[in-house]
Amino acid sequence: MKPFHSPYYKESHFRLQKEMRVFVDSEVKQDAERSEADGKRPSVELVKKMGALGLNAMRLGPGKHLKGRKLMADIKPEEFDYFHELIITQEIVRTGARSYLDALNGGMVIGLPPVLNFGSDELKKEIVEPVFAGEKFIALAVTEAFAGSDVMGLRTFAKLSEDGSHYIVNGTKKWITNGHFADYFTTAVRTENGFAVLLIPRSAGVETRQLHTSYSTSAGTAFVMFNNIKVPARNLIGQDGMGIPIVLSNFNHERWVMCCGVIRGIRGICEILMKWVNQRKVFGRPLTSQAVVRQKLAMLLTLAEAGQAYLEHITYQMTKMSYKEQAKNLAGPIALLKAWSTRASHEVADNAVQIMGGRGLTKTGMGRQIENYNRNYKFDAVLGGTEEVLADLGLRQSLRSYPHDVKL
Repeated sequence: MKPFHSPYYKESHFRLQKEMRVFVDSEVKQDAERSEADGKRPSVELVKKMGALGLNAMRLGPGKHLKGRKLMADIKPEEFDYFHELIITQEIVRTGARSYLDALNGGMVIGLPPVLNFGSDELKKEIVEPVFAGEKFIALAVTEAFAGSDVMGLRTFAKLSEDGSHYIVNGTKKWITNGHFADYFTTAVRTENGFAVLLIPRSAGVETRQLHTSYSTSAGTAFVMFNNIKVPARNLIGQDGMGIPIVLSNFNHERWVMCCGVIRGIRGICEILMKWVNQRKVFGRPLTSQAVVRQKLAMLLTLAEAGQAYLEHITYQMTKMSYKEQAKNLAGPIALLKAWSTRASHEVADNAVQIMGGRGLTKTGMGRQIENYNRNYKFDAVLGGTEEVLADLGLRQSLRSYPHDVKL
């Protein structure tokens, strides 16, 4: 925005943002409002339209999966970077419906990368294109009732048959995004060799039950039960015994995407509050005349600007590193970014309600997005790793590289 400048964005980024804004306002926002209200999944036709525009593939970031595709805004696959992906995510967040970001193929964003990065060519040929086209849906099934941040605690077990042709899977998964309507489950399991990841198609013996959380059921958050499921050995993603590294390698991108959403959400709330304080009058004067309100809003605007700058710094590092280098060097910084951003969203939610008053607690009217935000902001503080776990992860990674002989 003139007269400000950025070293990160090129003409193609601005072109994509302009087209995404038109697409979200004309196609996505209405579906988000409908989905948020009735609790039903996003329009499959909309997901297919996003597939035709290349958006579904673009939401997984740069990589070989973009080669040969026609992308939105005529962006060349080889020039697509994480800043393009950041723009796509942040424009979708403008709908103001937290659950919808997860509902709109959130399962693909976190469930398909393990297949792309570690799956066999046969497996990729079978499912990648149908998922990108919006014809099939996939979910990541890692979390269990007693294994959340503690991934090593998962109990779902896959026993390999004597002839090595298939696994028999038994166990349950909980809080699985898009699980209620997914066709495939990228599933972390325990095996006789340790841990593994299997692609499990929906079939007889796979049961899903809708979970009712504080945000809309549109996200299809589910309790998933695997009862003696026979899974072909060819559906093994990577190697048996290498499940934990595969799961952990997926976390960086998942958490970064969540940060994109959280930080754009903060900006969106600030935009609403700026409009409100300019029109609201109390005691015969504009709300902006109250020093305490100006102080609150100044703090929130600072958080919005600091968050975006923090995010763009991390994103720039991602553009300069390979996937493997990111796993080694950015797990800690991304973890700290997520922990910081969700703490910031806590301050925003609290102060936004104080500024909006009763309207900020009402599901309809001018304060409806404030109410929605206040009810749902904690999802990002728990999903993808809790604030406490991620803050500790970030510090421990920093300490490992810190010189041990340094003294005051």
